[in-house]
Amino acid sequence: MADRPLTLMAVHAHPDDEATGTGGVLGRYAAEGIRTVLVTCTDGSCGDGPGGAKPGDPGHDPAAVAALRRGELEVSCDVLGVGHLELLGYADSGMMGWPANTAPGSFWSTPVDEAAARLAELMLRYQPDVVVTYDENGFYGHPDHIQANRITMAALSLTGMTSKVYWTTAPRSMMTQFGQIMREFGMDWEEPDPSEAGEGPEIGLPDEEITTWVDTTEFGSQKFDALAAHASQGENIFFLRMGKERFTQLMGVETFVRVHDTTGAPLPENDLFAGLR
Repeated sequence: MADRPLTLMAVHAHPDDEATGTGGVLGRYAAEGIRTVLVTCTDGSCGDGPGGAKPGDPGHDPAAVAALRRGELEVSCDVLGVGHLELLGYADSGMMGWPANTAPGSFWSTPVDEAAARLAELMLRYQPDVVVTYDENGFYGHPDHIQANRITMAALSLTGMTSKVYWTTAPRSMMTQFGQIMREFGMDWEEPDPSEAGEGPEIGLPDEEITTWVDTTEFGSQKFDALAAHASQGENIFFLRMGKERFTQLMGVETFVRVHDTTGAPLPENDLFAGLR
């Protein structure tokens, strides 16, 4: 390890995902001198077009949306100090059940082993000590997030070289507070129905199952600015309505589940690089 820098690799599905769940750790570890690598799997072409145009609406040009979102992603990376941006370039698959799921070239329709082999090449190049991606449900069931998990875990199996692997998550204790804030800002929020428990994967985890709580409060402003860089998707980025102070209060700690470790660092931990420095 002496001849290369400690390295964090985050594998995300779309432009703007890097800021939402990992903007704090990307900013923090870059500031600490750790090499940061962001892999973005899709082009984001199912995002909003000019004036909020949705896929299939007049005025929604997927190629133009992808080009715009790439520029926004590059600005976000500059804000967060990301050292290396790698684009896999798959077509955005849209939400589960959309026709884009099965469109030629979509990420969701790409064989896992094919995309994993490309990601494995990047892992061999950068030799990350820590890899972060989504859980098996893609946090909330988005097909591209699920696929990002699948190819990341497959690539890790191919390379077998990463010391620590994490999945992003959120504490369930935060969900009630989150719902209250959403309603305050006029957003729809339905409390989970206890009678429907077990019918589908829940978002987040009980607090006691979260292994890693990383304080990124100091980088809340950067995280907010990185999200704001994705201006074309502002209608969908609820957090921007809060303002920086409220945003930092709510989003100042990023939480993860450690799913692989060779360091023996005790849990719970407050540093993705615990045991490595």
